[in-house]
Amino acid sequence: MKRSKQSSRMLKAIKSGSRPSIRSGRMPSSKSEARCILCRGTKLLCGKSRCPIMVKFYAQSRIAPAINGLEMDGDSPPGVFVGRSGYPKVSVGPLIPPDHGDTSEMDTPERWLGKSIDDIVDFRFRLVRGKSPVNVRDVNGGGRIVDATREIAMSRDPAEIEARFTKRPTSRIVLDDDIQPFGPAAPIKSMNLGTYRLDPNVERAHFDTDLKSRGAVAELYGKGVYVSKIQRAFSVGAFGVEDNRRFVPTRWSITAIDSMLSKDLRARVKRYPSVNEYRVYESCTLDNRFEILMMPGAWSYELVEAWFPRSAWNPVGDRVAIFSSSEGYKGRKTYAEIGGCYYAARLATCEQLDKEERQASVVILRESHPGYIMPVGVWNVRENVRNAVRGPCRKFDTLHGALAHVSTRLEIDLPTWLHNSDVLKNRIYQRRIDEY
Repeated sequence: MKRSKQSSRMLKAIKSGSRPSIRSGRMPSSKSEARCILCRGTKLLCGKSRCPIMVKFYAQSRIAPAINGLEMDGDSPPGVFVGRSGYPKVSVGPLIPPDHGDTSEMDTPERWLGKSIDDIVDFRFRLVRGKSPVNVRDVNGGGRIVDATREIAMSRDPAEIEARFTKRPTSRIVLDDDIQPFGPAAPIKSMNLGTYRLDPNVERAHFDTDLKSRGAVAELYGKGVYVSKIQRAFSVGAFGVEDNRRFVPTRWSITAIDSMLSKDLRARVKRYPSVNEYRVYESCTLDNRFEILMMPGAWSYELVEAWFPRSAWNPVGDRVAIFSSSEGYKGRKTYAEIGGCYYAARLATCEQLDKEERQASVVILRESHPGYIMPVGVWNVRENVRNAVRGPCRKFDTLHGALAHVSTRLEIDLPTWLHNSDVLKNRIYQRRIDEY
């Protein structure tokens, strides 16, 4: 099959790209305990500009005097957490700060874009996580604490809580790219709810016991309810046919909602006409750089992530680690290798295309640099992509022009990105029918 001159140039770039400092396909090994013991946060042996353990330590130190006891009262943002350890027996409980007033920002990641890592850690470490054991199937018989936790998850505004723990809240270092950082935790003995108001939209979906959870999620999203609020209510079994309701661990519920909503939007997007130019959007926060490329043609999608040495998931590596997950027009049947970030970015992309009533072939390139010292959750990807595609874009007549621009915005060279992107390689190798 003949190829255009532009495609030939792209293929040469792929073949000629030397990648001595790149590795692909396998997550880097975690930082050894010995290195942390030798460093103790002072020598920065991992090469990061700041020690993530010390960032958490200082956040804990600031909040420790306010939570050093068996009792606590404050206004929950509202926030709840459902663990996954021991599944199907899990821990369910509220997130309680030692603060009163409008605490909503502490558990609303839609409002965190532009915040520093210190700001986010401070938010999260002020939230004490109460834990009450329950079987995931026991949605309606988990007891008073579990029932109150569900009420909190469905609340529209911060909820007043008085809680008593069986022991003083303690914390451990938890690094996870799916969920927001969380702070001290303790088994909860008793809890009293003060003033709170249920979100009327969530309340209606909850009491409709014939409405399937997928329908409830779609309905709430269509009414403009925050994705994080839907995820929270979904995790405590607030939706679905009555006998089928279950608790869902928080980290699973986040990706489940992103995946569910983006599937529905994708089905609509595929009915729209294609964009008719090459677009490049971008967003940069927390030392993460996102370049979003939209190309004319049928729906396809790919997220390619490059983790630089000394960044959150490549702390001791000496090379950039690159990973990707993609799908064609029919989607994919297996869970994305990259994980929850894939579905968060897909949701943000589909939102904008649906708003414009257009479809496109989309490639998202992400560089995570050393300033990103610790993961803060998939919201970071969702909100960055949202921020990018809602803003202005650069438009180009050719793929060559668009990629040339992208190469000026990222540190990794173009041949390396092309080598690691299935969608871009397919675009260059395969001529489309509209080229004839």
